[in-house]
Order: sequence, then C-alpha cells, then structure tokens
Amino acid sequence: MEKNNFEVTILVDQSPLEVYQAINNVRGWWSENIEGETDKSNAEFLYHYKDVHASKIKVKELVPHQRVVWEVLENKFSFTKNPNEWAGNEMIFDLSKVGNQTQVKFSQIGLTPAEECYEVCYEAWTGFVTNSLRKLISEGKGEPTPKDTEWGFNEEIIEKWNLTERANKQNFSFSFISSKPAEEIFSQLLDVDKWWSGLFAETIKGESHQLNDEFTFKAGGGAHYSKQKLIELIPNKKVVWLVTDSNLSFLNDTKEWVDTRISFDLSQEGDKTKVTFTHTGLNPQLECYGSCSSAWTGYLGNLKDKMVGQLDK
Repeated sequence: MEKNNFEVTILVDQSPLEVYQAINNVRGWWSENIEGETDKSNAEFLYHYKDVHASKIKVKELVPHQRVVWEVLENKFSFTKNPNEWAGNEMIFDLSKVGNQTQVKFSQIGLTPAEECYEVCYEAWTGFVTNSLRKLISEGKGEPTPKDTEWGFNEEIIEKWNLTERANKQNFSFSFISSKPAEEIFSQLLDVDKWWSGLFAETIKGESHQLNDEFTFKAGGGAHYSKQKLIELIPNKKVVWLVTDSNLSFLNDTKEWVDTRISFDLSQEGDKTKVTFTHTGLNPQLECYGSCSSAWTGYLGNLKDKMVGQLDK
C-alpha cells in the first residue's frame, strides 16, 4: 500500500462487531442517496450527489469484525478534467482492537495528492468518517447527506471549493446579451425547432412546453439521434432538458449524450437579458466534444443573431 494514499483513523468504544455493522449501514453515515445493497459480498450500489458526483461501487470483501473493502467500478465527477478519477480505486475499512477500544482505519487506494480531486475528497472523507461515521457508531445516528434536500455536508464542500464553478468550466457553455425581454426569449427557447435547426437537415418531433414533455432530434442523415425530456421549467428564468437516449453513430460510444443536460439560464443585466446555455456533461474528455461544441456554437450563434439587435452591438 502506497503511503500517499488517503487514510484516516478513528478510535471508538464500541466492539468490532458494532463498528462493522455501522460501516455497512452506508446510508446511515455517508449518504441517503444510495441505491442497492451495501452489506452483502459482491453486491453493487450506486452513490450520487446532484450533478457533482456519481459512483458505482462493488462490495468486494466482507470479513465480519475485521474488514470491509469496496471497489469503485465507475465514477463521474463534474468538476475535474478527468471525470473518472476514482474508477478502479479500493476503499478499505480495517478494524482492530486497541486496548478496550476499536480502531477504524479507512484508506482509499488510488486517492493520492496527484489527483485533481484530492483536496476536496480529503476534506469530504475526513468529515464523513471522523464525524458522521463516528456518531453512527457511538450515538446510533450519523449525519449522512440527506436525500433530496439542498443542504448538508456535501453542500458545504461544494460551496467552499467552488465546485459548481469548476464544473461549469468543464462543461460546454455559450452566452450572450440581448435587449429583448426575458419573456420573449424564454418563449422562443421552448419552440426548439426555431433555434436547434438550420445546419444539418434536422428533424424534430414531439413537444417541449410543459414539464415531462419529450422530443426527438435527428440530424446529419442519421448521424445524430437524441431524445430529450423537459425536467425543469422556471418561467422567464430557466429551462432544462435531460437527454434520455442518444445514438451518435460517428462515435465509439454512441450513448455519450445519455444523462447529460441541456439548459438555458436567463438573468437580468441592467435593462438587458443575459442568456447562458450549458450542456452539462459535454466536456473535453468526451470523444464528441470537438464536433458537438462546434455544432452547438453554430446553432447558438444563429439564436444569438435572432435575439441580438442593434442596441446590443
């Protein structure tokens, strides 16, 4: 084991069996946003936190009273240049008796200072192990990230390390200023065929005016197919589509767009409207980034020309 892998150790008064059981109650100390079994050998579970972090983890080894080992099968960060930094890492909980107490040594093999996420992950793991896990063991109740809420320890980490800003820098974005009112621009955005067309013989079918509406987009003689679902709608301020399916025939992974999000944010700047487009998940690590960002620039440039008048130039 390399010495520069992340490690943190705690001592508690409870028995190794009580500690072992608490560790396996992952929803009780790490996050309530976990799907799947966490206390059976070879089981797999999914962890996610908003668009910031998602992991698929396998319970690789369970030795009652002594050891728990997880393997990260897949990982996605939205704020690092390499979104897969944790993939292949092992997370190990070693339990041992120290006098009348139980020592818990947590290690993440592969999480080293060379990784971009190290400082953020160092602080997050230290907090969850030394505070939340310790409280679950000692007091019977931890402080995991709560399900479907806007605040918790993860949010403190996101705010402190500016992870949202860092993530946005990785995702493709485009913005412009218009003298047109937000109401007019917002209305135009919901008519998708009015702005996502005119370059590659596009065909758009479906609806995009109410939550859960879906539409399909085809272009380039079948080179691009994607299906979008309207998942967030704040009149005159924000619209977000989730890509639920894609077939980009020119890529090795034709599903690269699946689970990415396409959004527009409208905000006031004086008496003008700022329009910010973001394709969350479309980052330089994807094979399609070059061609897709070029296409988006073309479509959004056309939208800008329609929305920007002489007063904006």
